[in-house]
Amino acid sequence: MDYGDYRSFTAERRESVLILRIATGTPLNAVDESLHSELGRIFVDVADDERTRAVVLTGSDRAFCAGGDMLWLQGYIDRPRDFDRMARHGKRIIYTLLDCPKPIVSAIRGPAVGLGASVALLCDMIFASEKAVIADPHVKIGFVAGDGGALIWPQLIGFARAKHYLMTGDPIDAREAERIGLINFVCPDEEVEERAVAYAMRLATGARSAIEGTKMSINVALKQLAHSIMETSLSLEAESNRSADHREGVAAFREKRRPVFTGD
Repeated sequence: MDYGDYRSFTAERRESVLILRIATGTPLNAVDESLHSELGRIFVDVADDERTRAVVLTGSDRAFCAGGDMLWLQGYIDRPRDFDRMARHGKRIIYTLLDCPKPIVSAIRGPAVGLGASVALLCDMIFASEKAVIADPHVKIGFVAGDGGALIWPQLIGFARAKHYLMTGDPIDAREAERIGLINFVCPDEEVEERAVAYAMRLATGARSAIEGTKMSINVALKQLAHSIMETSLSLEAESNRSADHREGVAAFREKRRPVFTGD
């Protein structure tokens, strides 16, 4: 399998472990059209990759993925009919990630925000730098958290805590995330990727069919939830894309000021 045609990822192999690095060229690996589209197909390629038995998904030393690029989001405000394409890609990202039988280990350095947080948290094992910050701040720009946050946060930390973080958009540091069960392991910043690779190597050298079968058995419930939640979540996100509050939220972010929401 050749990953050279991907614009938003680099690929490196360590024996049977594939290291996929988000590398968009945008500030802090923000999500743009290219990354959003490629996230929807890269896990299909990983599933078909006979050389790969486990994956490490990571970003740069500054960021895993800082969520949606504001210029990209502004495009959907200006052309709301295009949001249907974004929603299709959004569903594909979640479904193909959950369908991939290969164990996927995320290694978070810096911010994992919005869709970046959803993708990291939907991986099978989550390592984070002690300097990492995780957040789903959709509501801070007047946007419904419809691209996976409403699916995975409640499953990891319960509904009460998930509602707090998703309805306020508050960030959570790595130590607190580990304490409440949002992630698995916190590491020194300079060690997080190597520890994730070592863990992936452990899975890659284990009983392949047993490990993959166990993952897919556990993911049955998540996949059922995804199919019951994503249509509604993305429909509500599309509705919020047309709201005055979302226009104000994106404008305020770009202008580096506090938004003034009206409830419209």
